[in-house]
Amino acid sequence: MEQEKKSKGLPENAYRKLKPGEEYKPVVPADAPLPEITLYSVTWGIVYVVLFSMASAYLGLKIGQVFEAAIPIAILAVGFSSMLKRKNALSENVIIQSIGGSSGLIVAGAIFTIPGLYILGIEASFMQVFLASLLGGFLGVLFLIPFRKYFVKDMHGEFPFPEATAINEVLVTGEEGGKKAKILLKALAVGGIYNFMIEGFGLWKAKISTIMFGWGKFVADKVRLEFNFLTGAAVMGLGYIVGLKFALIIACGSFLSWWVFIPAIYYIGQFNPEPILNAAKPLAEMMPQEIFIAYVQPIGIGGIAAAGIIGVIKSRKIIFGAFKLAARELFGKSNGSEAIEKPDRLQKDIPMKWNMILIFATLLGVFAFFLIGVVKGNWLYALAGLAIVLFISFLLTTVSARAIAIVGTNPVSGMTLMTLIVSSIILVSIGLKGENGILVALLIGGVVCTALSMAGGFITDLKIGYWLGTTPASQEKLKFLGILLSAASVGFVIFMLHKTFGFGPGSILEAPQASAMAAVIKPLMTGQSAPWMLYMAGVVVAIILEFVGVPPLAFALGMYLPLYLNSPLLAGGLIAHFVAKSTKDEKLQAARKERGTLIASGFIAGGALMGVVAAFIAFVGKELLKYGSDWTLAKALGTDSWEQGKVTLFGFLDSEILGVIMFAMLLFYFLWDSKRAKID
Repeated sequence: MEQEKKSKGLPENAYRKLKPGEEYKPVVPADAPLPEITLYSVTWGIVYVVLFSMASAYLGLKIGQVFEAAIPIAILAVGFSSMLKRKNALSENVIIQSIGGSSGLIVAGAIFTIPGLYILGIEASFMQVFLASLLGGFLGVLFLIPFRKYFVKDMHGEFPFPEATAINEVLVTGEEGGKKAKILLKALAVGGIYNFMIEGFGLWKAKISTIMFGWGKFVADKVRLEFNFLTGAAVMGLGYIVGLKFALIIACGSFLSWWVFIPAIYYIGQFNPEPILNAAKPLAEMMPQEIFIAYVQPIGIGGIAAAGIIGVIKSRKIIFGAFKLAARELFGKSNGSEAIEKPDRLQKDIPMKWNMILIFATLLGVFAFFLIGVVKGNWLYALAGLAIVLFISFLLTTVSARAIAIVGTNPVSGMTLMTLIVSSIILVSIGLKGENGILVALLIGGVVCTALSMAGGFITDLKIGYWLGTTPASQEKLKFLGILLSAASVGFVIFMLHKTFGFGPGSILEAPQASAMAAVIKPLMTGQSAPWMLYMAGVVVAIILEFVGVPPLAFALGMYLPLYLNSPLLAGGLIAHFVAKSTKDEKLQAARKERGTLIASGFIAGGALMGVVAAFIAFVGKELLKYGSDWTLAKALGTDSWEQGKVTLFGFLDSEILGVIMFAMLLFYFLWDSKRAKID
């Protein structure tokens, strides 16, 4: 009976800053834990990590976007435990999503880099793909563990943790049931159906641009000025949880890129008949999206890099504290005045001594991997690879964690691109270039990319565990199992798809990020220059922002990410603002904000689930039923002409106009339903 009382809702102070002397007490008390590591939780975690690794790899190589597996896995975990009437399954479900969530993180690290080798005609073995993913995943977890307490406990309420909040709401309301669960499920259904209408049936455009209007096309042609946004529910829900402050900062970064830099670059270079830097064509022939990729995203990359360095400098006390803690545990006495205080269950990590041993063992594995499996016995090249992996992975671990904590988006592709540039310069300087240099640089990038992806995602797991009362050491131990299985699954899928379809432009699997990485690294390894001035421009922007008190990482993320991703983020932030300001009654305000958080979480979860369903339907149609490489559900239903804007109703209503109307209706519904909250 006592056990059943533990399944309660989140405390009132779960998402806000704590007052002086106030303490956060999680759902599951420290002195009364629920079952965590069980045959049930480990088995389901294994099933999900293998299935979602394969699905994520295919989808990511197809469209360049890796869907976040942790959200649908959390929903499935809650659903199955409810269906099986399994009592007190909350902590087990946390473990399930923690193991399973490794899939999307390992996939992102692998597919953003490794296919670039195949695109450039360089063969990589299964073991090279597997070991790069495995070692990178291990480093991401091990480097993050010393910073767990800082991010999840010391900074409680300082960061919004949007993705963790969505997963947390799914887990706790699924366990709690009642009115909150109904609100979440209804929002999940609304968001899921809404997104499937776009991604499955193609009933309205997913991406809206001002180019659809005559005046918008005129402005885009003349001065390369454009506004665009996604009409999906998931990103907009993410914006609500992020909040107006950070959503506005991110959006302002995008506005600077799209409404200042792109028109300015076009204005200056439009009369030059030759391509500038490494661009494929002259500026006069480029549209806004092409200018953004060729000239503006590098500014964002420079800004992200500088913001990362600034963050490391500002966190130097935390970093030194982690080293100090490691030294105390390694060399401190076991008793007496210098004895280390034993933490309670909720603050129990893998012992620092073992963490340091595992870090050294993993780094030794990285060195052996390069020495034996890549550079064939050249100690200098192997040591260079190890040094780059160690320095960049450790340096940017906190950057990845902070990015996820603030906006729920990890700029891992930008940081990996920076890694490839640094690696190429170092490797060329010591005499390693050409195909061998490309192989080493991309495998270094694979290890680093996976480490940063894992670090960013794992902080989400740990924050969820902190909110709900799961033992951190349990999550940390089983994360290694998830990494092992995911790395093996991803290595198998990449190797198989390469042999079956191939990657790159013209293939069924274009691997957009890997294609971009290949395009950047090839000239560096063949003596061409990188856009250093553009990187430096981003550095200058980040430094100025730091001086004026604007968070440079959030702003740089906005500069780097496309405008269409950040526009709905701002829309969700505005809804959060209007909900908070809709009443002066503090209790009613809190109730409305909580209801809004549930709705936003449902939108995110529903969008993620239906994204998987839409991708699976497309996969079955194209690969299993052999309907053709261009087959879509919209094409089968005859709605593809409407989706492409070839059909108009009433002389003015097309798929883009309908997209605007439907997105506006979704925003209105979100605001209306959030304000329906009542005080109990």
